[in-house]
Amino acid sequence: MLRTILDWFGFGSGGHGAHGAGGHGHNHGQKDDGDHGHTHGVIDATIATTTEGITAIKWSFVILAATAIMQLVVVYFSGSVALLADTIHNIGDATTAIPLWIAFVLARRPATKVFNYGLGRVEDLAGIVIVLIILLSAIVAGYESIDHLINPRPVQHLGWLIGAGIVGFAGNEIVAVLRIRTGRRINSAALIADGYHARTDGLTSLAVVAGAIGVWLGFPLADPIVGLLITIAIFGIVWQSARSVLTRMLDGIEPGTLEEIHHAAAHVKGIERIVDAKARWIGHKLHVQVTVALDDGIVLAAAHTIAEQLRHELKDHLPALAEASILFAPSGEGSNGHHHAPDPVPVATRLANGLLQIVDTPYGERFRLRVSRHAEGLKASVDIVREGGRTEVLDLHPVGGDHHLLQSQMAPEEPHEFTARLRLAAGADSDEMFFAMAEPAGHHH
Repeated sequence: MLRTILDWFGFGSGGHGAHGAGGHGHNHGQKDDGDHGHTHGVIDATIATTTEGITAIKWSFVILAATAIMQLVVVYFSGSVALLADTIHNIGDATTAIPLWIAFVLARRPATKVFNYGLGRVEDLAGIVIVLIILLSAIVAGYESIDHLINPRPVQHLGWLIGAGIVGFAGNEIVAVLRIRTGRRINSAALIADGYHARTDGLTSLAVVAGAIGVWLGFPLADPIVGLLITIAIFGIVWQSARSVLTRMLDGIEPGTLEEIHHAAAHVKGIERIVDAKARWIGHKLHVQVTVALDDGIVLAAAHTIAEQLRHELKDHLPALAEASILFAPSGEGSNGHHHAPDPVPVATRLANGLLQIVDTPYGERFRLRVSRHAEGLKASVDIVREGGRTEVLDLHPVGGDHHLLQSQMAPEEPHEFTARLRLAAGADSDEMFFAMAEPAGHHH
């Protein structure tokens, strides 16, 4: 029995945490831990980007609006402040869809020269309006409840009052079933959570019934007391809604979002690590910027392929993703490696084009030649002129069979300030290039 009740409110195994068929088992950054709190003022991407989700929002508005109108009529004739509070609650739930829908329509407009990111932030403004609407409704309900406690007034038409409470419960339950079933079909944790919230709201309507029964049993203050309890519930919604909206406005994200970004990067071969990751909401669209470290020897085309693979993984892990900016950082950036290497030397000869530099590797410093164009069978070495006329020779060999990446097996001697010659050979052809390296100012051995 207890398990059935928990399941009904979404706290059992059949709760909103279950993904539909075809899911790959990730949370996608959504809250999926049994928290059925209000999300007034925030359009969730898994709802707004699907036709079924939008349809569920529309029908929820129609059903709750019809319920609230019927309750208003009974409030007028019965004088029940408890039903007034519940009606205000349902009106708040229904009318919040209006500014959100207007904001969603505006957000779909294309970007302009003035609004480069579009009008997604309009949704945040709509969220503020919604919070103010709910706050005003809570103040009105609270004022009327306290006034009826101080100045008791007779509650009439108890039968109609009980009927209105039952209708309020039925309206919320219909909305709950609609949202939960639709949410499971489109795999939207947020819509499912809103469904369980609507189911909980139905209990406030049943509280109206309890208040009416209390009045019928000879306890007239039962009605304003129930009204106060519903008012407290509305103030709780104000707090949760304001926190959610302000978090989005201040570029806050869900705690699991960064974990999902790192999880996505772990699926992409070639990424050594994530140097930095940021995300922000613009309306119901998520924008991500990720800086990744790749091996220095990766050519540009391969780097672009890795970036596209990462974007694909990010989209799988974050369905709300609208844009992913992928930046590249040297593999040594942010590590404990040396930062006193001389500036790289561009290489432009008949046999090869590329970049010659001293880099940090897991085995220590090495000379590395990364080429974008080279002759067949290219061989290379660096001759460094040391003090006393001695020449230090470092042969460069392909790394892992990659002929676009040639590296020395030994570290160049210190100091890294010298004149040198790059010798290149391909079959019977040969070429050479003289260059100089100097350590950064302020670095001394």
